[in-house]
Amino acid sequence: MVTLIERVYAAAASAGFLKTCVWQPLDGSAVQTHSVGWAAADQDVLSGLTSSTEYVMTYPNTAFTGLASRDSVQIDGIAYQVREVMAVRDGSEIQAKLMRL
Repeated sequence: MVTLIERVYAAAASAGFLKTCVWQPLDGSAVQTHSVGWAAADQDVLSGLTSSTEYVMTYPNTAFTGLASRDSVQIDGIAYQVREVMAVRDGSEIQAKLMRL
């Protein structure tokens, strides 16, 4: 059964709003590819002396099952390391904070 959040992500992907993310699990299981929400927001650090980009992807909780900190993903051919994975809202959506490699 397809969940509401999966329908929302499918509609957003078909409209071109999402990015393609590829993950090769460290346990050697099959490569997974899913469409993800993507944000690369600049934030001030060191009391405004500089700025840093925080990379964040969001996806339904049925995608990337087992994704964890220190795993690597590729978005648009660029490698990122997962820093943190957490459920958001009602738990049907996951947010992963990333660090560009």
